[in-house]
Amino acid sequence: MKVAFGWTIHGDGKSPLPGQAVRPGERLTWGRTVGLGAQHVVAMFGATFVAPVLMGLDPNLAVMMSGVATIFFLLVTGGRIPSYLGSSLSFVGVAAVIKAQGGDSATLTGALLVVGAVLAACGAVVQGFGARVVHAVLPPVVTGAVVMLIGFNLAPVAAGTYWPQDQWTALLTLCFTALALVVLRGFWSRIAIFLGLVFGYVVSWLFDRIFGRIHSATGAGTVTDHWRLDLSGVGSADWIGLPTLHAPSFSLSAVLVALPVVVALIAENAGHVKAVAEMTGDPLDDRMGTAIMADGAATVMSTAVGGPATTTYAENIGVMAATRVYSTAAYWCAAGFAILFGLCPKFGAVVAAIPGGVLGGITVVLYGMIGLLGAQIWIHNRVDLTNPLHLVPVAAGVIVGIGNVTLKFSDDFELSGIALGTLITLIGYHALRWLAPAHLKGPAVDH
Repeated sequence: MKVAFGWTIHGDGKSPLPGQAVRPGERLTWGRTVGLGAQHVVAMFGATFVAPVLMGLDPNLAVMMSGVATIFFLLVTGGRIPSYLGSSLSFVGVAAVIKAQGGDSATLTGALLVVGAVLAACGAVVQGFGARVVHAVLPPVVTGAVVMLIGFNLAPVAAGTYWPQDQWTALLTLCFTALALVVLRGFWSRIAIFLGLVFGYVVSWLFDRIFGRIHSATGAGTVTDHWRLDLSGVGSADWIGLPTLHAPSFSLSAVLVALPVVVALIAENAGHVKAVAEMTGDPLDDRMGTAIMADGAATVMSTAVGGPATTTYAENIGVMAATRVYSTAAYWCAAGFAILFGLCPKFGAVVAAIPGGVLGGITVVLYGMIGLLGAQIWIHNRVDLTNPLHLVPVAAGVIVGIGNVTLKFSDDFELSGIALGTLITLIGYHALRWLAPAHLKGPAVDH
């Protein structure tokens, strides 16, 4: 039976047939499909609204634009790649650096817009030359190092900005989130970050009732007496309304800080496309470039109105693996829910009220996990770090990135942290590979 957008009913429409999965062009009954869409929203929710909060952007707009971006992605990829596009956490460190340089939200979104355009152009190159170009230019040894330094570069933000606001709430939130990630199973483990936020929210409310105001730094850095959880903005917020929009502005120094994240986004998108291909049994290498282009273009759309950059979400890929339902119809439903949430300012006020101590506990885990994804890339691809061709550029780039080393060219131009670390790793690897003796350039170097 043909349905809207070409979906056909899978079996009896109630559950996947024994030994089979619901393919992208199929669906279950609409009631079950809507329920699966809601499950996808919960899975992406934590990271999608945490990212803009950490970057100083509007969480309502981020959630709404994640829905718009997902619909755009599904249309561009012709419904072959079921994926949700949520807020990218890879730019949290970039936002901190741009803010430290005196930039504002418009400067940040302008830099992310340029990154989105570059990512779309890279996708066009990949589509034209094939997926092999990704592995040639960005071998696992390089992508692993870049992802690692992006995550670990954030350590000072967690330790210096969020944790000091309420150390005990941060510690309790950290412990609960760690337990949730390890002890919980299935769907609940995939929303452990979200559960940690809810737990910290409740703990902050209880501590305010039990201990009264806390004397510590606020989000603005001022040390004063204040409530851990300030809900004053929730009551005055409307139930229905448009999120706050703003136009981007462009700064060369901000763009240079953000551009290295393109490396991580290409690796992330390629990995997710391969994961979906393995699960659905549908070879998707011929669509990898299209997927990268779609993500880049979606980032341009989001940042053009003041939202964060987007990326495909592993959380939602996990939901598909658990349910064996890969129907793009569920993602259309999820996108619809996200757009509706984004049009509720009261929801945004609740998100904006998340206490700094709660973010302290969450970010300690989250930033560390982002960094260790780089090590996971090395392990998965069997990168040999005893080979000096791997070890030297990676060691230099990671330390430069994590230590926020600065290379100053003039009063108006400098490279530091993530940008400089990425360039040292990428250029250093390819330059050394060109000069290295043959016995160091074996298959293990690139695979």
